[in-house]
Parts: sequence; C-alpha cells; structure tokens
Amino acid sequence: MARVAVVSDTTGYLPTELAEANEIAIVSLYVNFGGERTEPEAELMERLDSVYDEIRSADEWPTTSQPSVGDFVSAYEPLLGEGHDIVSVHISAGLSGTCDAARQAAETLEREGKGGERVRVVDSATGAGGAGLLALAAASHARAGATADEVAERVREAREQLKIWFAIDTLEFLKRSGRIGAASAWIGSTLKIKPILTVESEITPVERVRTAARAFERMVDYARQRHDSGADAWVVQHIRSREQAGELADRCREIFDSEPVFLSEVGPVLGVHTGPGLLGVGGLPRRFLD
Repeated sequence: MARVAVVSDTTGYLPTELAEANEIAIVSLYVNFGGERTEPEAELMERLDSVYDEIRSADEWPTTSQPSVGDFVSAYEPLLGEGHDIVSVHISAGLSGTCDAARQAAETLEREGKGGERVRVVDSATGAGGAGLLALAAASHARAGATADEVAERVREAREQLKIWFAIDTLEFLKRSGRIGAASAWIGSTLKIKPILTVESEITPVERVRTAARAFERMVDYARQRHDSGADAWVVQHIRSREQAGELADRCREIFDSEPVFLSEVGPVLGVHTGPGLLGVGGLPRRFLD
C-alpha cells in the first residue's frame, strides 16, 4: 500500500474489484426501514431487486444515515497503526453528515494519541460516480508518492474538472424523501417530465424533458460535452436500468473511443431519494487517474 491510504464510502458505488485493486477502503452508509431495522448499504447491494421493491411499497418512507464515528475509527485506526497517513473522500456534505462523522473520528483518534492528526477529510461536493472518480484520483496520486496534503489538493483540483448528470423517471422520490431542493419549482408543472439533475454540493436541477428517449439522448449529449472538453475518463451508472445503461455505455464508447472507468448500479442510500430508473453519465480528465 502507498504511504497515503485512501478511504471512501459506499455512495461512490465503485465496483468492489476496482476499489480493492486501488486499495481504497470503503465505509458503509445505512438505510433505515421504517424504524424497524437499519442495514448497511454494503450488504443491501447484494439484493437490490428486493430492496427497491421494498422501498416502492413502504408505508413509512425509508431514511438514510451516515456511518457512525465508530465506523470511521474502525477504518482509520489500523491504517494509522501501520504508519499510513489517510485521505478520506466522501459524499457531499450537502447531502450527508458523512464528512462530519469522519472528522469527528479523526479528532477522537488525535485525542487518544493514535494519529488522527494524519487524517485529511475531503468533501467531494458530489456523489455517486463523481465521488467514485475522485476516490480513484486520490488513489492514483497516493501511488505516485504524494503526501496526504498533496493528495487532498489533487482531489480538489479534480473536483473542479468533474461533471456528472443523471436523469430520473420522476421527482416523486425526491419529494417523498425531502431532498427535492431547488427542483421543487418543477413539481406543479407536470408529473410527466423527466428531470435531469446534477450534484453541486446539493442535488441541483439542470433541465427537464418530456420523454425517456429524450432524456437518454441528453445523456449522450452530455457525454459529448465531456469528450469535447477533454474529460475522457468516463462512467455510466443506473438504478434498475441495466439495459439502458448498456446502451448508453455503447454510445459513450463511440464518443470516447475507450472503455468506461466503471459502469455500476447506484445503491439504496441514493436510490431512496431518486428512485429506480436513474441513468447517469459523467467524467473528468484522464490525467487525474494516470
């Protein structure tokens, strides 16, 4: 492992083998089902069909929660004990308290004399594939021998070059979960719009289209924009839309003349807020991953 260890969380939805190959430690967020039980997202990823069926039919809307301070202490302590500094890259603080929990864990370990001052927590100001790409950028710079401060700064530079968009079937899930934000102005217009959103610290509306076919073509257009701006390290993500994601990836292969950094399914911590049917694309310049 590099001198600097990288920690991230489940909401980047990095494929397990990719996270392991890049030595990225993953801390899980949680989904709370009606006050009856709380489960780690990492475990729920193994049975997404039944999880999304349960979310759709729930009388009491599921909620989500960040990792505990103890979860982060458990992730950090052995890495610090092995002599590593840590850069911890997480879902936007505008969407989750994950960064706060990570910082509290670092402060706890510092008070206990266990090296918490060697932890750098970076707010990705994004989520899903964007956060996953930034964790990979951190791992790449760490392998090159950079210090923790240099790795953290590299992630911030990569964030400035990152763009990611996602189309969803309906605003209903955002409305029910309370995360509708600036897209609330669209609620009264029509139930048949297909919202296109991004994450700029919070979920932010980009545009609305009227059909799924148009939403798909807009994802292709956004991929072209990434290619034209030199951001050729790309990802595709989806929720319960594997066939559409495959078609989008094929179109992106034609645009970028390369394979995706990863293609993955978004899990229930974000899916509770967006619902099944999500289709997303994004990317950043490949130099951040080389």
